[in-house]
Amino acid sequence: MEELYVLGTGNAQAVGCYNTCFALRDGEEYFLVDAGGGNGILKVLDGMDVPLDRIHHVFVTHEHSDHILGMVWIVRMIATAMRKGTYEGNLSIYCHSGLVDTIRTLCVLTIQKKFCDLFDERILFCPVEDGDTRRILDYDVTFFDILSTKARQFGFTLVLKNGKRLTCAGDEPYNPLCEKYVAGSSWLLHEAFCLYGDRDRFKPYEKHHSTVREACILAEELHIPNLVLWHTEDKDLPHRKEAYTKEGKEYYSGNLYVPDDGERLIL
Repeated sequence: MEELYVLGTGNAQAVGCYNTCFALRDGEEYFLVDAGGGNGILKVLDGMDVPLDRIHHVFVTHEHSDHILGMVWIVRMIATAMRKGTYEGNLSIYCHSGLVDTIRTLCVLTIQKKFCDLFDERILFCPVEDGDTRRILDYDVTFFDILSTKARQFGFTLVLKNGKRLTCAGDEPYNPLCEKYVAGSSWLLHEAFCLYGDRDRFKPYEKHHSTVREACILAEELHIPNLVLWHTEDKDLPHRKEAYTKEGKEYYSGNLYVPDDGERLIL
């Protein structure tokens, strides 16, 4: 049975929790999506018992620091294991075409040449375009441009083994032009920068983000049965789940998940 490993739930400036990233577990393998903003990704993976040698596929959604900088550490640690002979197979990094040089450059500037020498040999860059489908683990994963207003960013959709569709919509509000990818999903992973009641305090719209209210109205209109909200502020983490759920249930009748870092959701 597949599980969603919630590695981080915070926005770019969060310090009380890790930046939003996650992994889809299929058997003993993991499909990692984003890596957060630093080497905290290693602590998170270790804390959730996710072995690096079981990560052979990574998708990077976009260029912002809270999603991409952790990739330097993923590459460094896996490259080290490759050179020691403790990592079997290759590492495939999926991203839109404009990110390939960005990730390579970050690594070349910050880690040793002997690790970067594995690029194109065992660390493989797999650029994707809008609508491309790639076979990852046991899934046909279709990537799509979320039509970001800030930086080019991709999401993806796939069908789980139980026949349910899971869609990651990136870290900006859903764009109706992406309906063909999102409609019919059983699981929607969507950002919610803050409570609607806190919009004047956190100013989500200035940052091109949504609130719990907008995300839940969207999921209700699209008849999404399971909604996961993350990429949030972190000012009151002990009460975030309760507060976000309370506001969200005013607008959404499905199953609403507001996970903490380290949670696992059975899909």
